[in-house]
Amino acid sequence: MATDIATLSEKEIKARNKKRLAAPKTMGEKIADVLYWIMRIAVIANVVMLFFPAFNPIRVSENVNKNMSLFSCSLSHESMLNTFKATLRRQEWLEPAFQTLSIIGVVIIIATVLAAAGGCMSLGNTKLKKFGLLFSFAGGLVQLITVLQINPIVQDLANQSNAVGKFEDMKLFFPPVITAFTVISIAYLAISVANFVLLPRVNKGDAFEMEPQFQLFLMMLPFIALAFVFSYLPLYGWRYAFFEYKSGETLTMDKFVGFKWFTSLFQNAATKRDIVTVLKNTLAMSGLGIVTSWIPMAFAIFLSEVKNTQFRQLVQTFTTIPNFISWVLVYAIALAIFSTDGFINTMLTSVTGEAVTTNYLMNSDHMWLKMLAWGLWKGVGWSAIIYIASISGIDQGLYEAATVDGAGRFAKMWYITVPELIPTFCVLLLMSIANILSNGMDQYLVFSNAVNRESIQVLDLYVYNLGIGNGLIPLSTVIGMVKSVVSVVLLFAANGVSKAVRGESIV
Repeated sequence: MATDIATLSEKEIKARNKKRLAAPKTMGEKIADVLYWIMRIAVIANVVMLFFPAFNPIRVSENVNKNMSLFSCSLSHESMLNTFKATLRRQEWLEPAFQTLSIIGVVIIIATVLAAAGGCMSLGNTKLKKFGLLFSFAGGLVQLITVLQINPIVQDLANQSNAVGKFEDMKLFFPPVITAFTVISIAYLAISVANFVLLPRVNKGDAFEMEPQFQLFLMMLPFIALAFVFSYLPLYGWRYAFFEYKSGETLTMDKFVGFKWFTSLFQNAATKRDIVTVLKNTLAMSGLGIVTSWIPMAFAIFLSEVKNTQFRQLVQTFTTIPNFISWVLVYAIALAIFSTDGFINTMLTSVTGEAVTTNYLMNSDHMWLKMLAWGLWKGVGWSAIIYIASISGIDQGLYEAATVDGAGRFAKMWYITVPELIPTFCVLLLMSIANILSNGMDQYLVFSNAVNRESIQVLDLYVYNLGIGNGLIPLSTVIGMVKSVVSVVLLFAANGVSKAVRGESIV
């Protein structure tokens, strides 16, 4: 009779797991491991295919933008219809078909999630693996049934468009990538059935278990996926830098222009002048930020020295809240204080008896310092949190020993707290240097106007104005690419200096 897992001690459970891992695998388990690797590769390929336009199985017409992925089309059927002619969009039979295709895209995404869950469970023990096979089988079955519905929908669209004389305008085709989704779905089904047979029978008393390193990996997996989607997948958009492209158009090789937009940065006098001005503003504001980067650390040190706990918590809360206020609301506050009929002018008018109508927000003087001041007000409390956490981790024995030696409060701060915070400060400083060309855009966008435009426009805002404001998406992409490359170079350069000077690095 199998021993109940609940009656075993932690030591006995570890010994039992160790014994199970040390036991030689049967031939069936070895084959199952190979099949699991095939399934995991299929899952990764399936997930990637959701986000790349070339693998979109529900793009059944040339009228649908080639740059739309299955994920994009699944969000709204209207997004697939945007490029159709107005005459086609008035056909009653057209929209329901694309609504169905959009639903199919959503179901494929759900099926992929089920298969991915099964792949994650394959890292556990035999019981967890067998349980995960149910998810893999369900994902494969749902995806197979759903994908097979696409061709009948295309055929139905062809019949209806032919009946109303719109067949040529529809530009329908059967997406060849359907075959890839079908093969992956069949692989899920076949591997799930095969591994269910190959894996040994599960003991009645066994629990769901997974080795710690796999648990940690799965905990990191959502962050890895988010980093891929929001940090690495957008690099696919760098291809716009090599084409003559306007928003809404389709990329084709007849629009390929090579390095035209790269050379235009140096050949066009107006562009060069703008770049110089923008870089001056960017480097100046980033430089001021780096020069004042010690302020959050100093604030955290002095705040930690406040003995009244309630007052300290009140100050920390009060200084942290501005970080969660959007820059639009910050500008609204600035408008209420510094505009023509703002608080300052109203107060001066009441005091002097004369109408004061100075608009401080329209003044371009000392714009860099003004932006620095607003940034410090909004972010110093939030930036101090990491230093407060580091201070709480300092060994209290150091302070006690310093007290015995006769050190005062400021001596403890200077000789104990500051040195203990220096490693944290250096790491954040290196990151600031690496991001010296990335000031963000929100702050400068809301405060910019016709008067201060020349002194407030930083690189991120310039790229936004070029791409969204002027429609020069290829040129803005080139500038973004150059900025990314320079940031990486600066990171490794600063890291090399840190390693040479301090003997420590972050890369």
